[in-house]
Amino acid sequence: MSEGPARSVVTLGWVFAVLAALMAPWTAYLAVTLPATHQAAHYDLAWTGFDIGLLVALALTGWAAVRTSRWLPALAGGTAAMLVVDGWFDTVTASTADERWVAVGMAVLVELPLAGLCGWLAVDGQHLFERRVRLSMRHRGRAAG
Repeated sequence: MSEGPARSVVTLGWVFAVLAALMAPWTAYLAVTLPATHQAAHYDLAWTGFDIGLLVALALTGWAAVRTSRWLPALAGGTAAMLVVDGWFDTVTASTADERWVAVGMAVLVELPLAGLCGWLAVDGQHLFERRVRLSMRHRGRAAG
């Protein structure tokens, strides 16, 4: 990586650190001032849209894993985040104790383990892709020789 892009990445890193620091007091303010309950318009549309996005993310992550695509780390990381968010919001928005137990069960047995697998794919995905490229280059070298 040349000096220019490396400096840009470091600068962006500091921008994100400052934004995180600025978000802390805002989050504390919300924790103190937001009401415990709130009726939301289009609640069904919000959840259906999120679940469609999660379905697409899962499908794309599966496709990228099967193809050992260079997109696997990014897709798997995004899918992991969506799975954690889904488990969290399902649990905290449950309106009855029975719904909450189902949401916790789904989070513990399905969403969080899948998020962990996606995290592993995100970290190791680059290695898988590089291995695929090396094998392909070796295969081409034998075929040409």
